[in-house]
Amino acid sequence: MPLTPVPDLIAAARPGGLGAFNVIALEHAEAIAAAAEATKRPVVLQISENTVRYHGALAPLALACLRIAADSSAPIAVHLDHATSSELVTAAVELGIRSVMYDASALGYADNLAATAEVARWCRDRGVFVEAELGEVGGKDGAHAPGVRTDPDEAVEFVAATGVDALAVAVGSAHAMHARTAELDLELIARLAAKVPVPLVLHGSSGVPDAGLRAAVEHGMTKVNIATRLNVLMTEAVRAVVTGDAGLSDPRKYLAPGRAAVRAEVERFLHLFADQPCRAHRHGPPR
Repeated sequence: MPLTPVPDLIAAARPGGLGAFNVIALEHAEAIAAAAEATKRPVVLQISENTVRYHGALAPLALACLRIAADSSAPIAVHLDHATSSELVTAAVELGIRSVMYDASALGYADNLAATAEVARWCRDRGVFVEAELGEVGGKDGAHAPGVRTDPDEAVEFVAATGVDALAVAVGSAHAMHARTAELDLELIARLAAKVPVPLVLHGSSGVPDAGLRAAVEHGMTKVNIATRLNVLMTEAVRAVVTGDAGLSDPRKYLAPGRAAVRAEVERFLHLFADQPCRAHRHGPPR
């Protein structure tokens, strides 16, 4: 089917949350699309700036994801994740990607606002969905530092001034966690959802246990990003195969189990998000 706009995916996912999963290799994209088809749930295929750097270019993986999404029977969007340069945003849009995250959260508030507003204006003229970040999700050590979490009043001001379509917020999760021990500030999520007029996005979700993810959606989180958890399970599956056969040399023999592990976990997450009603959304459809 044709690529599905992110606002339509958000609407299709409700009253649950929208699962967004990061793609590093082709096997990730194949597994995520297969899981979406099996569960009949919408998904987002995400390509991060770090992954672009790893491959040396955006186009090969992005075009593959766009084709997988277009050929799938499930509603799928392709999204550029954590882009810190406007040039990468431009390159993604020129390839046909219609959803981007421009991340200027490492800058001070005023500079983040100004840079994000400029990118958002450019994207809005081209009908591209824009996500930004306010607060510092960062790494594990910074998740609970003073002042890093998103302030609801500041978030309202930021969204109004930039015109972004979704906002990634810092509520206690952290990137690259292997242990699922993060504790989210559910009261803060509810306050943000009650005030901010655009969908909220949870980054660093791999470190949040299932009950925490369900509660996050219930309290107002719309889009839930998963990356590290998939990589952990893919690596475990690959390791089990290659350590069990010293003579193995065909990548298909170990990448296939890795792909299957990713698919199974994405299916599990999609069922998890679908089963959780969302009470706290007060805003209307995404812009």
